[in-house]
Amino acid sequence: MFSVNELVVYPAQGVGKIEKIESQVIGGCLTELYMVRILNNSVMVMVPVQNAANVGLRALCTPDQCRNILEYIQDRSDFTGYTGQNWNRRYREYSEKLKSYDLRDVAYVLKELILIGRDKELSFGERRLLEQAMHLITTELAFTFETTPEKIRAEIYSYFEDILKPEEVAETKESKP
Repeated sequence: MFSVNELVVYPAQGVGKIEKIESQVIGGCLTELYMVRILNNSVMVMVPVQNAANVGLRALCTPDQCRNILEYIQDRSDFTGYTGQNWNRRYREYSEKLKSYDLRDVAYVLKELILIGRDKELSFGERRLLEQAMHLITTELAFTFETTPEKIRAEIYSYFEDILKPEEVAETKESKP
């Protein structure tokens, strides 16, 4: 069970703060709810306490788990790319992974799209998914490591300097401390 003022992660939305725990009558049943304010956009999400695990509400990753995520992002050995897949299938697969409870699934989408971008121009939809994955990763890691999302973003892009276009490298260097 989470407590008031605790930081949590809500899948596909990102890091939120439990503002209160309250009881409401929903469908004729008294239900205890976490009232979670998503920090990025101030959206309030109501999550039933007894159903929190089923919807993927979880605690922030530990520093060790975050370091494992960064190592996973650097490892290109599982890169499958877009061979044999059409964009619609990839888009659906990536969208589902961004809703995952497991941050490694989000990291997979991030890494795949960065690597696909080395071979072809990403479509608008792909760029949107890349930005969503980057936001979810950088925000959670920034809270865990007590730094800024921009510094995490710069670190992630530094792993791919060998494949990024010169203007992308310049953008990431501007973000570094």
